[in-house]
Amino acid sequence: MDRFLKSLIRTGTLSITYADGTTGCYGAGEPHVALRIHDKATQWRLVFHPELAVGEAFMDGRITVESGGDVFDMLAVFMRNLGWSSEQGPLGAITAKLRWLLRRLQQYNPAGTSRQNVAHHYDLKDELFDLFLDQDRQYSCAYFPDLDTELDEAQAQKKRHIAAKLLLKPGVKVLDIGSGWGGLGLYISQVSRADVTGITLSQEQHRVSNQRAQGAGIADRVRFEMRDYRQESRRYDRVVSVGMFEHVGVNHYDAYFRKVAELLTDDGVALIHSIGRSDGPGATNPWIRKYIFPGGYSPALSEVLPAIERAGLVVTDVEILRLHYAETLKHWRQRFNQNRDRIRALYDERFCRMWDFYLAASEGAFRWGGHMVFQVQVAKAVETVPMTRDYIGEAERRLPLDLAPTRRQEAAE
Repeated sequence: MDRFLKSLIRTGTLSITYADGTTGCYGAGEPHVALRIHDKATQWRLVFHPELAVGEAFMDGRITVESGGDVFDMLAVFMRNLGWSSEQGPLGAITAKLRWLLRRLQQYNPAGTSRQNVAHHYDLKDELFDLFLDQDRQYSCAYFPDLDTELDEAQAQKKRHIAAKLLLKPGVKVLDIGSGWGGLGLYISQVSRADVTGITLSQEQHRVSNQRAQGAGIADRVRFEMRDYRQESRRYDRVVSVGMFEHVGVNHYDAYFRKVAELLTDDGVALIHSIGRSDGPGATNPWIRKYIFPGGYSPALSEVLPAIERAGLVVTDVEILRLHYAETLKHWRQRFNQNRDRIRALYDERFCRMWDFYLAASEGAFRWGGHMVFQVQVAKAVETVPMTRDYIGEAERRLPLDLAPTRRQEAAE
């Protein structure tokens, strides 16, 4: 590990106090982060499987940041030096190849497995998400016109940006695949009087989103149902999916887009908003897969576009959001740590360390690790969408930022 770190760290300085009390110093310049590894077993695990071992050791307190910042600063030193490389540690090439060989098995997500994977993350205690998300509880990448934009406004900007691409009209039937806590569906209907059906596999999200539709007085045209996208059979003028495609799995991309094509009317439009990777096809980080998003995978566009083509759909627009998710995660982690005592009371300190690591590592992945967000708009007919993108800006100037009551307003009422 000492030899590996000497060859790796060129930007910033990393000091490590090992289990026997000796200290190694790697790199030069700022930032200067000092770590302590508390036992020899952890040192060996870091050599053989660093992508899993670093997160687990931090969760368990077997690695601690002694000075120079916190877990984000620690990860920033590593990620800035690794860049887009997936080969971490002395055995990195071997473990990266093994992950690639196993990725289709790890991403096999039939309906039953998908439901279990969703419950693992999204059916956590309801109060947790209120303690770090925006007031509308948007759990996906926000849209920042500039870095001074606050999180709640940026999430409202995201909803409006998506609505502008959907070419909404009164009475159009909209399907929201992976509808979350209902904020996007409610917004779409309130700004356009569209008829919206949201589908989710999370019992908690299903309960909350229907409560919101009832509270807003629009349950006659907005409803949320517990259903897998593969079980949907009705046809829609518009299909939208935000933050759900990451849970589909590479094995199922053809089936997913064939289903989208089947659900769309002949003049229909769909918009898929998903985390992606700029560095080409890969495999999910093993720590993220084990503790945060089992079955999840962020695809390269080179894996997505062929499936769209095979489904007979026309790609009508692609937009890449580069650092927007890094800024979103920065806000989430700040809010999470501001409410850390309350979250610790809901769970425990190990849970707090796990989520702190998850949010910090995810922000780093978008800043230095080749991750981004893409919005792909598709249609069944080439003439459905206007000739230029001017309609998007025109719709954004026309649509209000947010009409839907927030969850916290509803709770107060």
